[in-house]
Amino acid sequence: MKKSTPKPEFLPSVPQTKKILVAPLNWGLGHATRCIPIINALILNKYTPVIASDGDALTLLQKEFPELKYYELPSYRITYPKNGKELKVRMLLQAPNILRAISNEKTVVSKIIKEDGISGIISDNRFGVRSNKVPSVYITHQLKVLSGNTSFLTSLIHQKIIAKFDSCWIPDYNDNQSLAGELSDLENSKMDIKYIGCLSRFSYKRVPKKQDLLVVLSGPEPQRTILEKKLFAELENYDKKVLFVRGIISEEQQIKQLKTTRIVNYMLKEELQTAINESELVLARSGFSTIMDMQKLKAKTFFIPTPGQFEQEYLAKYLDQKKIAPYTNQDNFKIEMLDEIENYNGFIKNRVPNKLDFKTLFNIYFS
Repeated sequence: MKKSTPKPEFLPSVPQTKKILVAPLNWGLGHATRCIPIINALILNKYTPVIASDGDALTLLQKEFPELKYYELPSYRITYPKNGKELKVRMLLQAPNILRAISNEKTVVSKIIKEDGISGIISDNRFGVRSNKVPSVYITHQLKVLSGNTSFLTSLIHQKIIAKFDSCWIPDYNDNQSLAGELSDLENSKMDIKYIGCLSRFSYKRVPKKQDLLVVLSGPEPQRTILEKKLFAELENYDKKVLFVRGIISEEQQIKQLKTTRIVNYMLKEELQTAINESELVLARSGFSTIMDMQKLKAKTFFIPTPGQFEQEYLAKYLDQKKIAPYTNQDNFKIEMLDEIENYNGFIKNRVPNKLDFKTLFNIYFS
């Protein structure tokens, strides 16, 4: 990859105020989507967001904020195995490439800061997007990184990375209403950790229901496609009204109708928010950003964690134990299992999210 700073793909039309570089990881769409309320808050508080990412995460934010300035960062190029049980081994084998990408990332970010006059950084799980020259914030809900019998080691490594940033924002609650459970809990830490509550781009509205089931797919390939094929097979004889969002970002929206199922490639914020509010039940992966969205919209949800992702498997079990949402693993799913939702309280009885005090959080950029 060239060492020169990549050219921005779009020039900003907003006034030149303090520029904050916002950089989500491209791993599914969750890191990008939970940055949307932060980008909106930056604009509202008279900052100028500058976006940096790669792949679908970058494309999504370009579609949501076409007026902003964008940079493409080096891709971590993480590939996912067909067998989820092989994920840990696959990640170890890919470690040299990931470390190389992080090193390149640091070089690119350094040049962006110098040439574009960046005043601060918000990195959502991108290890190399930080600087000693400007205040750098790291966003994560995983103070503890689960990896089976190596969880202590992976958690320690992640905490050492977080400690290199000036502050860490946790999109969760630090009490018994936590959505991430032990993942976001770390006692006696010397790091500057701030729990900022549920972080979602959506708003709840009480509206008439238009479909019985909304399927929202996301996450890395090939597991996204594997689950998609299984769900299509299960929906063959399902006679209720279904809206199926594939989670594939494309140049143009593609829409199909199969029996009672309407299929779309993707939805942007307003469309997806409306679709969730108008659905009796949502079926989705148990990624944390999705969980926050479901909490914000008080949605009845059935979860299918991505195979091999210890985090999603833990979150699904955690919410099941709290009687918020049922789950099953990918191989065992049957359409009849959706009826289990009647035995759960849903997110409705969970805490209504706080209004985040972004103005105070952004004071770090005046330190």
